[in-house]
Amino acid sequence: MKVARLLVVVSAICALCTGVAFATEGGGGMYPNGVEGLMTGAVPPPGDYAINYLLYYGADTWKGIDGADNMLTTPDGTLPVDFKLTVWANTFRYIHVTDKKILGGFWAQHVFVPIVYQDVKIVNTGSVGPRVLAEDDRFGLGDIIVDPFIVAWHGENWHAAAGVDIYVPIGTYDADDAASPGRNYWTFEPVVAGTLLLPGEVEVSVKAMYDINTENGDTDYESGDEFHFDYAVAKKLGKEWCVGVSGFYYDQVTEDKIAGADIGNEGQQIAVGPVVSYQSGKQTFVLKWLTETETENKPEGDRFILKFITPL
Repeated sequence: MKVARLLVVVSAICALCTGVAFATEGGGGMYPNGVEGLMTGAVPPPGDYAINYLLYYGADTWKGIDGADNMLTTPDGTLPVDFKLTVWANTFRYIHVTDKKILGGFWAQHVFVPIVYQDVKIVNTGSVGPRVLAEDDRFGLGDIIVDPFIVAWHGENWHAAAGVDIYVPIGTYDADDAASPGRNYWTFEPVVAGTLLLPGEVEVSVKAMYDINTENGDTDYESGDEFHFDYAVAKKLGKEWCVGVSGFYYDQVTEDKIAGADIGNEGQQIAVGPVVSYQSGKQTFVLKWLTETETENKPEGDRFILKFITPL
């Protein structure tokens, strides 16, 4: 493997290299953690809808084994590094909710199409080995997400939904690039989401996911299974505004594999930050800032997300 493929990056829609001790191939999963939160269990009424997610992610710290700062573990030992990652991603989501019911809930489908820009640089600050370990930037199509079978239920003070999102590996990818918008493997992600509406115009929302990853045929790397959830606790302020706290929890629950052999590299991360939404007529805008902490075997930074929702 080339050195550039031994060093990595992040964020759900990033896919990078293989061979060092970081959680999952590239240090991140398929799903961009934290993009959902407010009213995440509330699938809209029958009709067609568009959602646009604009995400910025910046990290200048690599958290290694046991959360050590900027210490990258490779097959040849542990290296001190300077780490820099920037990601811009814009994802369009189309949702179609039918008037047909299954198991008492409305049947819906959706598709996500992401466009991604990544810029990564990793520099060895030790005295041994090459100084620039990885330096690359890339712009292209990310892997699309489809789910033809979503079921959504609604109660007087609650909403719930369930489905299985499928990540289709058609994004821009090259095993020799340090930055690749696509990840080059399939992921099957069961999803359960719920929103509870409490007295005082307060909501509690959770979207829980479990990722089952397949092997990357170009690298023989199979990322471990991942459990993660987005959450939000918020209060409405009048008819237009809503403010609260949002974030995510991430835990890799099985080991990575290379050519079928377990290699460890399990990771974890927690993020929290403020969220605010504004509703203008039928359109809704959501803005959030999340700061990552309690990280192992992954980059650690901040992400800013702007979400726009409208009926079609």
